Parts: sequence; structure tokens; C-alpha cells
Amino acid sequence: MVFGVQFQAQAAEIDHANKYQSCMKEALRDPNKAYVGAVRWKDLGGGNGAEHCATTALIGMAFYKDAAVRLEVLAQSSKKKAALKAQLLGQAAQAWLLDGNPSRAEATASAALALDPNNSDLLIDRAQAKAARKDYVGALNDLDKALSVDSSQIDAFVFRATAKRYLDDLAGAMDDSNAALSLNNSDTDALLERGILYRLQNNNDAARQDWLMVLSIAPQSSAAPIAQKNLERMDVKTQ
Repeated sequence: MVFGVQFQAQAAEIDHANKYQSCMKEALRDPNKAYVGAVRWKDLGGGNGAEHCATTALIGMAFYKDAAVRLEVLAQSSKKKAALKAQLLGQAAQAWLLDGNPSRAEATASAALALDPNNSDLLIDRAQAKAARKDYVGALNDLDKALSVDSSQIDAFVFRATAKRYLDDLAGAMDDSNAALSLNNSDTDALLERGILYRLQNNNDAARQDWLMVLSIAPQSSAAPIAQKNLERMDVKTQ
């Protein structure tokens, strides 16, 4: 009985709004620690906020499928506005994509867009899922719409450049790569993509310059090993 009183008192003392913010930050820094904290917080009345933090931590721990399923359930049970439920589904779509299930990612992103049709981030999420299924025309359509909603989306320009490259529109792909770099001249994904396009145009010097820039700016980025491999392949062919 004493334990029950202490438990209630401890729960009553929690500032859930601040706890949510701190837990989500912890999920990015130390997902394992955040998950343990979120579970304990949920036992103390953390509700959907605690569950969202726990699922975000699961993504950081690479439990993508578990996170995706729990995010979908959370979105369905949430009493929040449609746009917020759509954000949860968008996060679930990203988790499905990380899990290697682009079909489920596309379906989940479509469900999110049904709630928030003009959300450029959700359109980009669905475009990524379509591209992973090699539906580059479908991806292009979503990216066109995303950029019509928000023309400052660097990722959308880079992804659209890649889609156009696969559709053999190299001129359009180059335009989009340059558009991304006009927004941020050190964006590694845009530099990587433009380097690929230069290589396809047999402009090896320009390709090398872009890929070396990737390695110089962000040697730990996801683009860096691809740039390094491309440089090695190009050097082998030119020797």
C-alpha cells in the first residue's frame, strides 16, 4: 500500500511535456537509455508521449519492424489531430523502409497522405519507398508535388535528380543536383549525385572534384563510402 502511494506521488510530480522533450532528445543521443526511461515513464502515466519516445528509441536501436508496427498502432489510437497522426505514420513509413520493406512503407506513407495530402515530407517519404521498388515515375510524380509545395526541400531535389537519372533524363538530373547545391553548396548527397552525373558525361575531373569534396566535408557520412568506391572504380578504368 505504501508503494502504491509513493508510485502515485512520483507520477503526479512528472512534468510530462518537458519529459517528452527530454526523452526524445535522449532517443537520438542514447536510444538504449531512452528506451529504458520511456518504459519506466509509461508505467508512471507517460501515455502516448512515452510510447512515441520508446518507438523512436527502437528505431535508433535498429529494431525497425517493431518500431513501425508500434507507430502504426499509436497513430490509430491517438486522439491527436489528423496532421499529427500523419506524422506518426510518416515515421512508421521511414521505419518500414529501413527494415527493407518498401511496399509496406509506401502503403503507410499513402495512409499518412490521406490525412495530410500536401505534406511535402510525407510525399518525399513515399517517393523514397516508390524508388526502392524501382517505380521511378511514381517517385518523380511525388517529388514534383513535394517541390511545388515547398521548393526549399534539398532532399527532394536530390531524390528527383536520382529518379531522373534512372529515367535517362541526365540534363534534368543535373539541373536538380545544381538546384540542391544552390540551396546548400556542401550537401554531400547532392555532391555525390552530381559526381555520378559528371561521370556519366565522361567529365572525370568534375566527378572527382565532387566526390573528393564529399570525403573532405563529411568523411563519416553515408555518402562518403560511395564516393570513395566511385573514385576507386574510376581510377581503375582510367589507368
